[in-house]
Amino acid sequence: MPNILWMIVIGIYLASVGTGLAQDGESIYKARCALCHGAKGQGIKGMEFIINSKGGGDIKKVILEGRAGAAKRYKEFPAPMPPIPITGAEAEAVVKFIQGELQK
Repeated sequence: MPNILWMIVIGIYLASVGTGLAQDGESIYKARCALCHGAKGQGIKGMEFIINSKGGGDIKKVILEGRAGAAKRYKEFPAPMPPIPITGAEAEAVVKFIQGELQK
């Protein structure tokens, strides 16, 4: 039951954010990613979704396609990472933010 609850919460959050965000990686990250990944990519207690800033192409792919099943990095957490409904350019802006400013 808690697994379903987390999936519902994440789904509601993603649906409520909307898709009309500017191509500002920091704004997109704060609106779409920080809920689970934390303000500095450190993960949130109990939801240790730590962001690894290496491999920008992989990060963009995970942002756009999500990660579920055998592809999940944190298999102990039951919910998959859902795909984020943003454009490729917005995903690139987020990757750039993750690899730059987020690391400071």
